[in-house]
Amino acid sequence: MDVDFNGDVACFEAELLQIPEVSPSALKSNPDVARKMFDQWLSLPETASVVKSLLNNAKAGVPLNVTGTSSSPKAASSNSLPSMFPAGSAPPLSPRSSSGSPRFVRQRVGPSTLGSPLKLVNEPVKELIPQFYFQNGRPPPNEIKERCLFRINQFFYGHLDGLQIHEFKLVTKEICKLPSFISSALFRRIDIECMGFVTRDAFVDYWVNGNMLTKDIATQIFTILKQPDLKYLTQDDFKPVLRELLATHPGLEFLQSTPEFQDRYAETVVYRIFYYVNRLGNGHLTLRELKRGNLIAAMQHADEEEDINKVLRYFSYEHFYVIYCKFWELDTDHDFLIDKENLIRYGNHALTYRIVDRIFSQVPRKFTSTIEGKMGYEDFVYFILSEEDKSAEPSLEYWFKCIDLDGNGILTRNEMQFFYEEQLHRMECMAQEPVLFEDILCQIVDMIGPENDKYFTLSDLKGSKLSGSFFNILFNLNKFMAFETRDPFLIRQERENPNLTEWDRFAHREYIRLSMEEDAEDASNGSGDVWDESLEAPF
Repeated sequence: MDVDFNGDVACFEAELLQIPEVSPSALKSNPDVARKMFDQWLSLPETASVVKSLLNNAKAGVPLNVTGTSSSPKAASSNSLPSMFPAGSAPPLSPRSSSGSPRFVRQRVGPSTLGSPLKLVNEPVKELIPQFYFQNGRPPPNEIKERCLFRINQFFYGHLDGLQIHEFKLVTKEICKLPSFISSALFRRIDIECMGFVTRDAFVDYWVNGNMLTKDIATQIFTILKQPDLKYLTQDDFKPVLRELLATHPGLEFLQSTPEFQDRYAETVVYRIFYYVNRLGNGHLTLRELKRGNLIAAMQHADEEEDINKVLRYFSYEHFYVIYCKFWELDTDHDFLIDKENLIRYGNHALTYRIVDRIFSQVPRKFTSTIEGKMGYEDFVYFILSEEDKSAEPSLEYWFKCIDLDGNGILTRNEMQFFYEEQLHRMECMAQEPVLFEDILCQIVDMIGPENDKYFTLSDLKGSKLSGSFFNILFNLNKFMAFETRDPFLIRQERENPNLTEWDRFAHREYIRLSMEEDAEDASNGSGDVWDESLEAPF
């Protein structure tokens, strides 16, 4: 057997060559002696068979059992390399401590850096991370899926041709757990071919196999209402929902004889939804905005409550009545448009000319009206909600833009004084004791507590509960004077009903006033049951 050996013999260790008779220090100091001993060891007949056996085992992947590493005596004797000395003739080694023995100090631990095929590598265990993102929604667990399919089979039993739209409402309510007035929108979303019925298989394919079952209710309604090629909701997407609400809700049955007011009610509800929920104000209501708002809770409340006027968020008919009547009072020529002179009469001439000019300059919001210098009904809805509930964030943003003359995001002393000057002049004309701007500015700083006393930011106003009074001081004289002479009875009422907003209280007062005026007008006409289209009032 020819064996090539290239390397520094001085690096051989006595333990590996099994030469206990020669000390390692002697080998290192006499490399020629070590080379001769190694050559002599290679010439032994036992060496060739042992080397061949080790090579074969290495190729086969059998782990090596080197002397001193195996706990089995048999294994140690069979795999030990042949010694140059006869058995029993070698003198014993001097005893060594385990800490100083080269057997322990020089023992290599861990895989070799030479990439030898003889090394043993413990592959790390790969941790299996479960899938956490599903593009089309998380598939339902088998238990929930089977339970849902059982319920579906119950509702579709005996309807081999499927369910028609009037029969589908129970499926929407009981299986999908959605408001019942979403039923027609869901029906048409499944019946894409307009067959007039929805089969069991079509419903299972959309609701169960489409993973709608595991989505939250906001995502379900968003997916049902939006157009397939869009990622947001528009005002038109809510029209089928409002149509079904008007057709089925017991609190709105009286409107069925007046379809023109059904349309106005639906429009007002949609405008209110986008005013509060669509925070970007771009007419594109996203899923994130829908989840952050309270629209879903209001829809569920409207579905459960028979008295629609108790659903104060968005759907109250009394709130619509107040908004529409206020608009009708200002729109003297009833062309469904109002101008500056009309708006200046709002609230018994409560607003200043300067703030009305800013509104019609379309700084806070661009008008939907295409006629220059005219405000449409939707624009008025945004105005009245902002004017009567200055504690709401959309209102604060609306009026902040009006006061911010240079649009730099801060309200300075000069900008506030520009609007307060007209207030001061009006107080003088009304023979009231004027309050100088320097005094009112100190009061405003104490009320709001801005981070910087030299100017006010939108975040300063959003962090204060008296932000509404801040704007009333600048451009609404009636509310400013009411704030200066606050009625303790009204303050106590507000504390007793903290869940009511300023808009809720205003709408309640105005509805009572308007209904009393209408009753008095009906009594003067001699009949309260006859509908007279010649009357200016819409109801």
